[in-house]
Amino acid sequence: MPEYVLAFILAIGVSLFLTPWVILLASKTGAMDKPDARKVHKKPIARIGGVGIYTAFMVSMLTVMFFADLTSEVFFEIVGLIVSGTIMMAVGLIDDYKNLPAKIKLLGQIIAAAVLVLAFDVRIDFITDPFGDYIYLEWFAIPATIFWLVGITNTVNLIDGLDGLAAGISSIAAITILLVALEDNILLVAVLTAALAGAAIGFLFYNFNPASIFMGDSGALFLGFMLAGISIIGAVKCAATIALIVPILALGLPILDTTFAIVRRWRGGVPIFKPDKGHLHHRLLGLGFTQRQAVLLMYVISALLGLSAVALTEVSSQIAIFILLIVIAAILYGAKKIGIFTMRNA
Repeated sequence: MPEYVLAFILAIGVSLFLTPWVILLASKTGAMDKPDARKVHKKPIARIGGVGIYTAFMVSMLTVMFFADLTSEVFFEIVGLIVSGTIMMAVGLIDDYKNLPAKIKLLGQIIAAAVLVLAFDVRIDFITDPFGDYIYLEWFAIPATIFWLVGITNTVNLIDGLDGLAAGISSIAAITILLVALEDNILLVAVLTAALAGAAIGFLFYNFNPASIFMGDSGALFLGFMLAGISIIGAVKCAATIALIVPILALGLPILDTTFAIVRRWRGGVPIFKPDKGHLHHRLLGLGFTQRQAVLLMYVISALLGLSAVALTEVSSQIAIFILLIVIAAILYGAKKIGIFTMRNA
């Protein structure tokens, strides 16, 4: 059995088994998400689902590491992701219980990213331009990589507003990266994304509408961070910018939704960390979609973006960038039509 298949089966199995126990733990320890004016659920729901996702991923990866014949370099990279991902999950878990101030939470995210970059030397040292030439980032490599890690992490966190939305989109993104990794024969990335997809899909069984548990910041930050970190490893292995374009497209909806939120809040004269009801999923609900309809529509769009990302790996860099710009332009047009740049009250 291929290692990535084993990783997926283990992760989804542990996630399915463990999540009901996490729900019980949340009720016993007070980790319940209470409804308010900005949220769409009507009763308190457990919000530390990230514990189950994290544990399923770790059990899967540690099992594969035990049986696989790993080189020292691969072992070091996996350990780096495990250590830094654990820090990121811990930051989210503390926030799930204590509601950390935004600046403190951001500091914790930067620390987790810095550990991966500085202690384990996982970073983007260069990219390739549309003509295939290398552009070395030199001194800018460290801040650029930390920005990438923290930025992608928060895009997943901010999209986590409807039952099953963040878990489903993260699963689609992980499977997209998995397919590209298999195509490029990057086994390490395939195993990591298979484990991540399995953990998220197993959790989704309990998280899809009507949800019995939310992933919370512990889950959203962990999933976002792992997708960002795995993408960096993929970019290093194949030495191509397209490896970074793939997760950008696969996570196109949350990335652009985050960008829209920043622009919207800036134009409205409010802090960019202040929550509002202007996110894409809020707009879809306002247009009359049910929760399930809105989530399924965003799944379809994300899957189409994921398929586009896979297809881009088969064309030249110039054509890939051109197609990417066309996709972004189409999404921007659609976003403007539904008024996503207009500020709404929280």
